[in-house]
This record gives sequence, structure tokens and C-alpha cells, in this order.
Amino acid sequence: MYPDHTPQRAVEVHHPTPIPSPVVPVQPGTLPAVASVVLPDGRVVTGYAIDAVRPEPVAAKPAVSRAAVNVALGGVGFLAVCGGLLLLTSFIAALTAFIGQLIILAAVIFGGWIAVQVLSGSGHQGGTTVNIRRAVIKRNHFHG
Repeated sequence: MYPDHTPQRAVEVHHPTPIPSPVVPVQPGTLPAVASVVLPDGRVVTGYAIDAVRPEPVAAKPAVSRAAVNVALGGVGFLAVCGGLLLLTSFIAALTAFIGQLIILAAVIFGGWIAVQVLSGSGHQGGTTVNIRRAVIKRNHFHG
């Protein structure tokens, strides 16, 4: 990954050394303490130590009794069952209506087919009629 001519360097870790701060009489709670830190290159950094901001405590929620939780869960379960039964009843009613319509449709188609069979054969005495070159062949008898 690196070219061969790149020199390898050793890594040194420098830890800052704290300097004891001079004792200055201050009123408690008005000013925070001053801290100084010496960096590895010799510079001195002085500053105030800041405490982390603590969030305000949240008011404790009142405890909910087990009976109230059980009643609420029972009510939700009852509503879910009622809704499911309503949907099931609606589905069964729709399926029944659909099957009834299919039966009526089959009866109309079958009745129409029977009507066509009865009405188309009423002009003949029976048998199959075939017209071939102006001649009519009926029940294997030639009629010219």
C-alpha cells in the first residue's frame, strides 16, 4: 500500500502533566477552580473545570395497578375478537351470496343451452340434417 521509500517512524505518546494551581481564596460556589495543564511542546493551558450539566430529575410516574392493566388488556382483546367475528360474518355472507350467484348463472346458461336444443330441432322430425351440394341427406336417405 505504501511505497518502499517511505520511512517508518516510531510513534511517541505524550501525556499532559498537570501543574498545581496556586491557592486563591474564593467564596465557595461563586467561581470554579482554575486548572493548568502543560502540553508536550511546553505550552501551558489554563482554564476552568466545568461540571457536566445534570438534567432535571423527571417526576416519578404513579404506579399503575396490575388490575387496571389486566382490565385494559382484556378490553383490547375483547374488541379484537369482536372485530374478527364481525369480519368473519361479513366474509361468510359475501361468500354465500357469491355462491348463490354462481348457481343462478349456471342455471341460466344450462337453461339457455336446453332452450337452444329444443327450439333448433322443432322444424325437423329428428335426426341430423346435412346440406351437401343442394341435396339434403337425412338419416342416410337421399332426398333430391
